[in-house]
Amino acid sequence: MTAINRPASRWLTEDLNIFRSSVRKIIEREFAPHYDRWIEQGIVDREAWRVAGDAGLLCVSMPEEYGGGGGTFAHEAVIAEELEYSGIGIAFSISLHNAIVAPYYLAYGTEDQRRRWLPKLASGEYVGAIAMTEPGTGSDLQNVRTTARKTEGDYSISGQKVFITNGQLADLVLTVCKTDPEQGAKGISLVAVETDRQGFRRGRNLEKIGLHASDTSELFYDDVDVPADNLLGGVEGRGFYQLMEKLVQERLLLAVSAAAAMERAVVLTTDYVKERKAFGHAILDFQNTQFRLAECKTEATIARVFVDNCVERHIAGELDPATASMAKWWCSQKQGEIVDTCLQFFGGYGYMSEYPIARMYADARIQRIYGGTNEIMKLLISRSL
Repeated sequence: MTAINRPASRWLTEDLNIFRSSVRKIIEREFAPHYDRWIEQGIVDREAWRVAGDAGLLCVSMPEEYGGGGGTFAHEAVIAEELEYSGIGIAFSISLHNAIVAPYYLAYGTEDQRRRWLPKLASGEYVGAIAMTEPGTGSDLQNVRTTARKTEGDYSISGQKVFITNGQLADLVLTVCKTDPEQGAKGISLVAVETDRQGFRRGRNLEKIGLHASDTSELFYDDVDVPADNLLGGVEGRGFYQLMEKLVQERLLLAVSAAAAMERAVVLTTDYVKERKAFGHAILDFQNTQFRLAECKTEATIARVFVDNCVERHIAGELDPATASMAKWWCSQKQGEIVDTCLQFFGGYGYMSEYPIARMYADARIQRIYGGTNEIMKLLISRSL
């Protein structure tokens, strides 16, 4: 692993730096040695989730009373950065499990739901997923077609989801449903579905351009019966509000990963051009190399300052949706541009998948799509003008 000396930030306390050191060692020892195999098999080992749970890397920001680490989003940001610095990145979707899925149960679940599910998510006994996207329905969540019909006090869920991260491994899927198809956004509810229920089926582990170690699936609900107390919060029609509120943290998390990826790309490329020679000189000696990497370093630094400010505001409960959207679209856009620029300096080797920069190039492309496309981010920002 290439050592990344992360810039200092005001939100990074001494305790968080100690935590970072521990996280880095765990990743180096337990996960990085298996990453190439995970890529080949198209999925992370199920046992890796148990290891992560035993090591205290799951549900770090959940309260201790529910089996979590009692930390904050700052701890989740540290984990996301260290996964990115290691080269694994969001292919091992700990951050989705921790900072996207689990917070729904904490914020909106009943006390019984929190105690039923959060400890299992924290230990790694359960892998969590959230199922929003459907064929033909991506960012337009108001028009989901999956339904949850009341049947003698329970719900019968019918529909299909696609592009679901952790879909092959998930034990508990928070599913976006229409409990009242006539009410538009007001008819949306979130229902937790255990994947061992009759009628639930996993489709293919989808082949992607990048993130090859991350399982991404089709999910099918064929009249899946779930008890009424699996309705998140116990009240119908609150799902759209719940989704919109939690998407702020999801988009910030993507920006955190993007900023770390930019930093790693610059370090990897700088090390390479110092050693690689052309026409009798190190590639770094050429002015074009110096100028282009100077631009990349500057833009990565701008991203770091912006993201750090967003993290501080989010920890304080002050980050607004428009700013989170700005962070997501700008950082993901710059991630793609910087990684592309850096890959060019590797020449033909940069196109070889065995080189980290090639993997980073392929992995970066999805950042502009999931979590809401960058076009949707701009639309949301425009509403704040």
